[in-house]
Amino acid sequence: MTFFRSSLIICICSVFGLQAQYTESDWEERDKWMKTQSLLALTAVEVGDKVADIGCHEGYLSIHLAKKVSETGRVYAVDIREDRLEKLRTNAQDRNLGNIITILGDTNNPKLPEGELDAVFIFDTYHEMDAHEEILQHVKRALKPGGQLMVMEKLKDWVRGKSRERQVSSHSLGIEYVREELKQAGLTIVSEIEDHGDWERETDKQMWVILAQKSD
Repeated sequence: MTFFRSSLIICICSVFGLQAQYTESDWEERDKWMKTQSLLALTAVEVGDKVADIGCHEGYLSIHLAKKVSETGRVYAVDIREDRLEKLRTNAQDRNLGNIITILGDTNNPKLPEGELDAVFIFDTYHEMDAHEEILQHVKRALKPGGQLMVMEKLKDWVRGKSRERQVSSHSLGIEYVREELKQAGLTIVSEIEDHGDWERETDKQMWVILAQKSD
């Protein structure tokens, strides 16, 4: 994404039924164990981009993205809970960030603008999406040609190698399932990190990352 365009980053926040996480009190520590800046550096997101954060919660990632795309860019923050979006708007206002647009999504539709997005981020939310196939098609339609999707999840040791249903019931998911689902959705895998470190520094919860792309 080095070419010029008006860009949009969409944050789809805990839109899909997650318990409250990413509260402001833990953001500084989360930066360290999640290695958030290194994840954003893997993408082509730049000033002026339009991006989305699916599962934005109270705005942790959305605020990072808003700073990265700057005032000429845009961040769409999506959640299915209005109370979390209200908290996100307060957090953004406190930081004088006016480039975040909140979206109250449905469990099967993040309601993203079509063909406008340079990148979509789904952090610790994909495992909550019962309608993941439908949601991926919405994401694909929202991305520009060449637009990127980054998924970050955690896999808990006690469900490693278990069925998708068993993993999801433990609020966890393995990279092998998502890899195939992204391919089936017509997205191209760009890169993977199978071990991104320990979720909340708990050694039995391993983070992984996939970066995929919509074909030109």
